[in-house]
Amino acid sequence: MHNPLSSGVPNSARGKVLVVGSIGIDCVKTPLGEANDVLGGAATYASVSASFFAPVLLVGVVGDDFPSAYLDLLASHGIDLQGLQRANGETFRWSGFYDYDLNQAHSLDTRLGVFASFHPTLPASYLDAEYVLLANIDPELQLEVLEQVRKPRLVACDTMNFWISGKRDALVDVLGKVDLAFMNDAEARQLTGTMSIVKAAREILRMGPSYVVIKKGEHGATLFSATDTFSVPAYPLEEVPDPTGAGDSFEGGVLGFIAYSGDISEHGLRKGVVYGSVMASFNVEEFSLRRMLRLSHSEIAARYREFKRLAFFEALEDAGDLEAL
Repeated sequence: MHNPLSSGVPNSARGKVLVVGSIGIDCVKTPLGEANDVLGGAATYASVSASFFAPVLLVGVVGDDFPSAYLDLLASHGIDLQGLQRANGETFRWSGFYDYDLNQAHSLDTRLGVFASFHPTLPASYLDAEYVLLANIDPELQLEVLEQVRKPRLVACDTMNFWISGKRDALVDVLGKVDLAFMNDAEARQLTGTMSIVKAAREILRMGPSYVVIKKGEHGATLFSATDTFSVPAYPLEEVPDPTGAGDSFEGGVLGFIAYSGDISEHGLRKGVVYGSVMASFNVEEFSLRRMLRLSHSEIAARYREFKRLAFFEALEDAGDLEAL
């Protein structure tokens, strides 16, 4: 297969990824620094990540305070902005911080702004998108998207504890209509009421998806299907200045690579999960999208090879030696 990372900007022959979710402005503080009024939002991180592999169709909403420079940034990655709504009012804003447990964000302020009345409306050119990522938004809005798309080859969704607690029925309805579900370990436990990640994944699979990916932050991610399990480690970094958007970048990388390859088999998803982990590892190296903005395809390819080296081990040549111990 032709290497997607050697060809520069993805071309229109590749499958398109429809991303629906939040686009916002963040203020973030971590033990290694802080950044104010930077570009954020689940759909933003996912879209930029996916754009390294395939054309992206973005659906979201911003207010009249949204900087034009941020629109130019998204467009510079070849992201189609026809589905981006512009409304009078304030853009979604989030302010928070991380302590030394970088898997746990602490919110200081969340202002929904125009996102509070957002309803996704897909342009006609988006309706035939082959790959759909329903980023972390209200599951009722995710259902609205599913009512509009025609015949996608693969649909993935994300969620969070707020929706699990407040809109469980709608979320379960979504899970019954998607092919791939992303959740972190705490969310999977909360949804299923079990402490075992393996049992939780099996229960979520019974809700409808063919695949479940459990995100475990600095401990990597695991792909579950009805018949198999595949784990990939997190890339070992000496410093993580800002973990914001890591999960969203991971998901964008997974969907982006699958859209490039067109392989929706379990083998294809395994490679997608590795590429997703690659993209997340770059995202956390700097605040906001700063590292992603200067990322090259050659760097992505090199880190993919590093992931392979990290996970490689020799086959057991002579089990008899061990059995004799």
